[in-house]
Parts: sequence; C-alpha cells; structure tokens
Amino acid sequence: MKKLFPFRLGTTSYIVPDDILPNVRWLAGKVQDVELVLFEVDDGASNLPDQSVLSELTRLAQQHGLSYTVHLPLDIRLGDNGETGHVSMLKARRVIECTRDLNPFAYVLHLDGSQLKNSVGTPQYDCWVNQSLQALSLLAEWAGSAERLAVENLEHYPFSFWDPIFERSAVSRCLDVGHLWLDGIDAVSILKEHLPRTRVVHLHGIDGRDHKSLAAVPLEKIGHVLDILCDKEFCGVVTLEVFNQADFESSMDVLKKARERQA
Repeated sequence: MKKLFPFRLGTTSYIVPDDILPNVRWLAGKVQDVELVLFEVDDGASNLPDQSVLSELTRLAQQHGLSYTVHLPLDIRLGDNGETGHVSMLKARRVIECTRDLNPFAYVLHLDGSQLKNSVGTPQYDCWVNQSLQALSLLAEWAGSAERLAVENLEHYPFSFWDPIFERSAVSRCLDVGHLWLDGIDAVSILKEHLPRTRVVHLHGIDGRDHKSLAAVPLEKIGHVLDILCDKEFCGVVTLEVFNQADFESSMDVLKKARERQA
C-alpha cells in the first residue's frame, strides 16, 4: 500500500484493543502515519504517553518511516468571558507539550461552536470568531506554527461556518470527507476548492453512523475522492478514521481496489 498513493496513509491509535504503543507496533509497516487519539480525564484515566513510551514511539517512527498526527482531546474554546484558562485549552497545552518531541505532522482540532451553528453573521457569532482566533493564536505558539494546526469540519455544521477562521488565520484544514458524506455534501467539489489549504484528510464510511468501514461506501464514490487526491498530488496525511481492526482492514482493501480501478 505504501507506493500506491502520493499522500501518507494513516489510521488511528485505536485499531487493536490495547494501548497506544501496541497499536503503533501493530500498524508499523501497514501505514505511514498514526493519529494519536489522546485523553485525560480529571481525577481519572489518561493515556498521555510518558517518556519511555515517547522514546519507543520515536524509535518506531525512525525505523518504519512513520509520522504522527495528534488529535486534541476537547473541542477548543475560551471561557464564557474570554478566559484563556478554559479546560479545553489547558488539556490541549498538556497534550502539545507531551507530544512535542514526536514532531507531529499536525495537531487536529475541533472548534466548539455548537451553540452558534445557525447564528452566522450575528454579533454572538462574530464574538465567537474573535475568541476562536485568540485561542488558535495561543495554540500556534505552543505547537510551533499555525500551519501545524488542522481545524476539522464537523458534522451538522454549515461547511462555511469556519470561513472567517481561515480568512484571518494561517491555520490549516483537516477535511473530514466522512462528515461531508454524512451531511450530503459533495466531497469532490470541496476537495477541489480547499485541498491547497488542507494538511490532513479524514476518510471513513457511513453505515448508520460515521467512522465505519469504507466498505459501506460505493467504490465509485471513493474512487472520485482518490482521483482528486492523486491528480493534485496531495502530499499530506489521509487518515482512515476508524476504530477497530475489521474496519481498518476492510477499508484498506477498499482503497486498494479503488486504486486498481484507477490504474
């Protein structure tokens, strides 16, 4: 699979039922990028890697030509009065500082605008935009650059919801094709227009809900997406954002079949 595409093909760190390190060991040689899905529960469980895990992740990356993307744990926002100490910012900073030595290709993040989906153009929305830009500016300082931050489009939001963010910031896009399919949006036209600004693409099937195997998607539909990515020689990361071995392996089979059809 490594030589089939111009982009780096990846998947999540939740494919086999185990911790991050066993997942990366299992995936090494099968993909070129692993999306580290990290969490930290207050007074509870955490899977933030310690120094020994980080050292082994670095060794595996060097041995197998792996890169890492990191998904920040909470939807990013400031406090109600613009405080920068909101829990989503505190946890994001800990994750970024914890993984900095891995030199992640991207930090994928959600911006929390759930209360304003239908309020574009209102003073409340404009305030949200300004606060989101302030939050992203801080994240960019911690991550080393704005371009390394990849803001993801979310399901059930207008796709244009984040336009002011990209107009006024140098952050990158994470184009989630599965979310576009879920909302009935033409993913091909979106990719054609926005691929130059895109650092990460998420692919997953829809079968009652999202984040399922690509086997649930017509092969022709997947082929159209691959056509764009290959014709434009997209050199970022394409993540199969699925969360078990069966969905991963069947999705890989689908990509191989789609690529053979292209040939």
